[in-house]
This record gives sequence, C-alpha cells and structure tokens, in this order.
Amino acid sequence: MSKLLNVGFGNCVNTDKIISVISPDAAPIKRMVQHAKEAGRVIDATQGRRTKAVIVTENDFLVLSALQPDTISKRFGYDMEGESDE
Repeated sequence: MSKLLNVGFGNCVNTDKIISVISPDAAPIKRMVQHAKEAGRVIDATQGRRTKAVIVTENDFLVLSALQPDTISKRFGYDMEGESDE
C-alpha cells in the first residue's frame, strides 16, 4: 500500500516513488534542477520559500521542498544515518 509523505504546506509525495532526498546547495544539484525545470519535470512545493531539499522520484521528476532533508527523512521514517525507526 502506498503511503504519502508530507513535504510541507499540505503537499505530499508517494513514498513508493522516492529515490532520494538531497540538499540543493551543491553545484551539480543546482544544474540538475535547472535542467529538470527546462524539461518541465520540476514540481515546486516550496510555496515561494527557499528550496532546502530536492526529492528525486523514480520517474525523473524533482520535487522542491522548503523543509530540511533531515526533517523529510524523519517524516519518511529514517534518521540521517539511514536506520529505520520501525
């Protein structure tokens, strides 16, 4: 069964489709986001705020979130060391 993950401001992502949650600060990630914007594969869930996390999905879409990656990972059920809380 699919589970939805709240990525801020009432926006949700299907957890079955998430590949990674990464920080947008590195230059390669900024280029990846720019290329995805040009291709129309970006979903902006920041509500006009600063992007603090980029969620990569299995269908090559990027979801931009105003939440920190560690906040999203905790909501997903993992701590930053990758150990399951379950």
